[in-house]
Amino acid sequence: MTTPQAYRGEKLGLPASGSGSLTSFGPRLGAFVVDTIASTLVASLFVRGRGSTFVDKLPGSWSLIPLAVDYLVGILLAGRTVGMYLFSLRVIRVDRTAAVDPWRALVRTVLLFLLVPALVFDRDGRGLQDRLTDTAVVRS
Repeated sequence: MTTPQAYRGEKLGLPASGSGSLTSFGPRLGAFVVDTIASTLVASLFVRGRGSTFVDKLPGSWSLIPLAVDYLVGILLAGRTVGMYLFSLRVIRVDRTAAVDPWRALVRTVLLFLLVPALVFDRDGRGLQDRLTDTAVVRS
């Protein structure tokens, strides 16, 4: 019989609160929205849709390119995206003390783009993309 965990992240060896503790869904969603808006703005500098309304002029799927670059480069170089920086979050590995490697960053980004894995959580509040890559989003 296993003992229930006292707080989210206890079984991962993370603190209960403060720096290094697991973050909740709200800040993660906020960071994702910031990253999405920023990538749309960057893409709109290079690609303009056709039409007369504001929505018709947005870059559409082209905004996925700067979003992928933000996630891949940001996680590899700084452990965070622009949105994560603004919300004081970062991505860490939970299996050992090391930086997130390129393979994990790529798999995590692809799964995040599918959106469904990000909506499937475990008891710790980690999305499927975090569980499959042994990563977690923590407060910094």
